[in-house]
Amino acid sequence: MIAEIVVSHSILIKVFLGFLVVGFFIPFVTKKNSAGFKKASFIYTMIFQAIVTMIAFTGILLFVMGNFDISLSVIMMTIIWVLLMFVEIKKYKLIKMTNIDNEEIHILLKSAFLKVSSVQVILVIAMVALKIMEVKGVVSLS
Repeated sequence: MIAEIVVSHSILIKVFLGFLVVGFFIPFVTKKNSAGFKKASFIYTMIFQAIVTMIAFTGILLFVMGNFDISLSVIMMTIIWVLLMFVEIKKYKLIKMTNIDNEEIHILLKSAFLKVSSVQVILVIAMVALKIMEVKGVVSLS
């Protein structure tokens, strides 16, 4: 049972990374369409939150069913999850509340969208790399 949860957690993380990469295209697809950018950002945020919540749920199941102790790695994953959700919600609220009909603001928000997405990808990849190194015995985060 634990193996299946690990596999589902791993698959969800890969799906999430793929989703983040696809999200980089949103500012380019909605080049001059500010309403489209706002709508695409909303859909992106909802899917983002759904996937991240599924990842957290499988992680919690794994933690509870595997009788793991709270380790530095679990704390880091929790902090990264909170950061990802916080930043994504703030990003969407900024896009939602701002008048993006102004061309300069629209360009600025698209730039911020790309930068935030880049940071999110880096955080997820860093945690995945740390967990791989931990499993291979290169790093001890317990």
